[in-house]
Amino acid sequence: MAKSSNPEGKTGVRIVVAGDRGTGKSSLIVTAAAETFPTNVPRLLPPTRLPEDFYPDRVPITIIDTSSNPEDRGKLAEELKRADAVVLTYACDQPETLNRLSTFWLPELRQLEVKVPVIVVGCKLDLRDDQQQVSLEQVMSPIMQQFREIETCIECSAYKHIQIPEVFYYAQKAVLHPTGPLFDQETQTLKPRCVRALKRIFILCDHDRDGALSDAELNNFQVKCFNAPLQPSEIVGVKRVVQDKLVEGVNERGLTLTGFLFLHALFIEKGRLETTWTVLRKFGYNNDIKLSDDLIPYSSFKRAPDQSVELTNEAIEFLKGVYELFDSDLDNNLRPIEVEDVFSTAPENPWNDAPYKDAAEKTALGGLSLDAFLSEWALMTLLDPARSLENLIYIGYPGDSSSAIRITRRRRLDRKKQQSERNVFQCFVFGPANAGKSALMNSFLGRPYLDSYSPTADEQYAVNVVELPGGIKKTLVLREIPEDGVSKLLSSKESLAPCDIAVFVYDSSDESSWKRATELLMDVAGHGEDTGYEVPCLIVAAKDDLDSFPMAIQNSTRVSQDMGIEAPIPISSKLSDFNNIFRRIVNAAEHPHLSIPETEAGRSRKQYHRLINRSLMVVSVGAAVAIVGFAAYRVYATRKNASS
Repeated sequence: MAKSSNPEGKTGVRIVVAGDRGTGKSSLIVTAAAETFPTNVPRLLPPTRLPEDFYPDRVPITIIDTSSNPEDRGKLAEELKRADAVVLTYACDQPETLNRLSTFWLPELRQLEVKVPVIVVGCKLDLRDDQQQVSLEQVMSPIMQQFREIETCIECSAYKHIQIPEVFYYAQKAVLHPTGPLFDQETQTLKPRCVRALKRIFILCDHDRDGALSDAELNNFQVKCFNAPLQPSEIVGVKRVVQDKLVEGVNERGLTLTGFLFLHALFIEKGRLETTWTVLRKFGYNNDIKLSDDLIPYSSFKRAPDQSVELTNEAIEFLKGVYELFDSDLDNNLRPIEVEDVFSTAPENPWNDAPYKDAAEKTALGGLSLDAFLSEWALMTLLDPARSLENLIYIGYPGDSSSAIRITRRRRLDRKKQQSERNVFQCFVFGPANAGKSALMNSFLGRPYLDSYSPTADEQYAVNVVELPGGIKKTLVLREIPEDGVSKLLSSKESLAPCDIAVFVYDSSDESSWKRATELLMDVAGHGEDTGYEVPCLIVAAKDDLDSFPMAIQNSTRVSQDMGIEAPIPISSKLSDFNNIFRRIVNAAEHPHLSIPETEAGRSRKQYHRLINRSLMVVSVGAAVAIVGFAAYRVYATRKNASS
C-alpha cells in the first residue's frame, strides 16, 4: 500500500518550539531551514517557513520560535494556544532541562489546555558526556507514561546535522496523521472507533459480500485509496505477511476482516500511520474518525419551526431489511448484542444514551421488535435528523442520502386543511407531580405498573407504534415534561412548534392535582395563542381506580366546556384500563383543527379582531357605494350636458 496523500483542507501546519533558555531552539530551527549550522543566532527568530515540497505530504510548515523569559510568558501562552503541534526541547548535556519537561513544560501545556501532539527533542547530542550514555527509551519512558500527549521523542545535533529534518517531519506527521485517534499505545491495539470505521470500509469493498476481499477487490481498494494497482506478486506478498502472523487473516476467498484489521495495526506499529489515514480519508472520515460534515446534506434539514423530519418509505424498507439481516434467528427479537452489531460500523451505538436509551418497548427477552426498532429510528429522525441520516450512512444505506428523509407540511397549514399528513406525532405530556405521567409513559411501552412513586427530574421520551382502525400504523412520541420544567419550556417563543398534541394528566382523586393541571393547561393554551403555535389538547384523569374528589365531574365539565375541548378521559394504569387513550391521542393529532383550547384572553382577542374586520368591511362597503355614486353622478352629468 503506497504513500500518503495530503489531507483535504489542510493548508499548513503551525509548529511552536518551546523549552528552557539555552536548549538549542533557535539553532534547531535555523539548521532545519537553511541546512547549515548558524554561527550567530539571534535571541528570537521570526516565523520560519518550510516550503510545501520539503516533506512528502506537500503541506507547508511554519515554525514559531519562542522566548522563555518570564516577561514573555503571555506571548508564549498565546503562541502555544495557536499551535498545531509543539516541539519541546531539552539539552542533552544539561540533565536539569530534561527534568523541567515534567516539572514545568508539560504541566504548563495542560494548564493552558493545549491539546495538540507534543514532540520531545533532545538537542546538542554532540555535547553529551560519553560516560553518561543511556538509551532514549530509558530516559523518556517514565515521562511518556505520565504524559500521553507526547507523540515522539528524538535526539539531534544541529552542529553535526544529526536528525534535524526528522524533528519537523515527525511534528508535521503527528498533525496530519495523528496516532491518538487510531491506536492505544498502552494496550497496543486499534481503538474501537478506528476498528468500526475500518470494518465499514471492508464491507463497502467486499462487493460480493462473501466476508473476504478477493484479489480483484483488494486491487480495487488499492486503486481507490492510492491511485495505483497492486501487482499479483504484491497481493501474494501482502496475504503471506498476514497469514504468517495470523492464520485466520486469510482464507480461500481472500483477506478476511480480521486480516484487514491486522494489516492496519501492523502499519501503525511500524510508524506508517499515513497509510491508514489515507484509507480513512478516502472514505470520508475526519480526524475524529467520523464522516466529514460535507457528506451529510445539512441543507436538507432547513425547515420552519412547526415542520418535522420523517424517514421516507425508501429508508424504512432499508431498515426493515437491516432488521431481518441481523435478527438471524427470525424471532422478531433483536437482542442487545444484535443491536450493537447493527451499529458496529458506526462510531458508537447512538441508542446507548438518553434520550434513546429505554425509550422503546422491549420484548420479554430484552430485545427490540421490528416496530420498536423502527420507532427508535423515527425518534432519532424527529429529534436529530442529521444524526439519524449519518447513522443510516454508517450502516450502509445505499441510496442518495437526501432520499432517506422528508420534511413534513407545516402544522399551521395542516390546521387549515383540517388534517395532518404526518406519520410521526409528538405529544407533550404535562401534569403536576405524582399525577401519573410516568405511569402513562411506562404503560405505553408495555412496562408493568409500579406502586412506588419516583419523581421525574428530567424530560423523558417514550416511542411506540399505534395501530389505528383499518390496520394503519402511526408512530407516537410521548415527551414527558416535569412540572418544574414547564416555565423554562414556555420561555421560548417556538417551544410548542414541534408539538402535535399536548396531554394534561391529573390525579382524579386529588382536587389540588386537578387545579394545577388546569393551570398548566391555561399556561400552554395562552402561550399557543400568543405565539401562533396553538396545539390540540386532551385532559387525562389518571388513577380512575381511586374515588374521585367531590366536585370532579362538575369542575371538569365546566373547564372543558369553557375551553371548547373534550371532557377528561379516565384511565387507570394500575388496572391497565387505558380507554383507548393512545389511539385517541393520535386521532386528535391527525385532526389539528379540533380540540384546541380557547382561553378567555384568546376569546376576547378573536372577538376584537372580528369587530375590527367587520368595521373595515362596513368602511369598505361605504367607500365602494360612494365611488359608485360618484361614477353614476358623472355619467348623469355627462348625459345631461350632452342633451342640453
